Amino acid sequence: MLTCNHPLPPDRYNERVEDHLRITGFYHASQIGIVQCQKALVNALIERWHPETHTFHLPIGECAVTLEDVAMILGLPTDGLPVTGMTMSSYEALEAECLLQFGVAPRMSDCRSSCIKLTWLRDLKENLQLIDDISIQRYVRCHIMLTRMTRRIMMTMK
Repeated sequence: MLTCNHPLPPDRYNERVEDHLRITGFYHASQIGIVQCQKALVNALIERWHPETHTFHLPIGECAVTLEDVAMILGLPTDGLPVTGMTMSSYEALEAECLLQFGVAPRMSDCRSSCIKLTWLRDLKENLQLIDDISIQRYVRCHIMLTRMTRRIMMTMK
């Protein structure tokens, strides 16, 4: 059975970056707090989930949740270029991407395999000086990544 404990608070951001969050279309998602979990409903949905077809099997028929449904529920815009993950899984690729996105690369000790540790992103975000547009954009990227990863962690805790 699922337990709905959320030990991690939502990530906060500096108010100076709010306009950039709005421009990226991520402002609404950054405002979603900890959702009060209804254990019985969540457990009923888990029992009816069929991973092989990516659908819920309900008494009235199959139900598939699409990316469009998620965008509608969260109020996320779906226009613009697609966001994709890295296709190379080496430290060098991660280092290059971090240099591009954040202007600094993590040390190997700040990574696990081809993943960045949350502590590196959080420290980077907390230490960024919001002195120009580039630093604000880097801060926003850190905030979006931390918010996304924190929510993913909360959703997988059982």
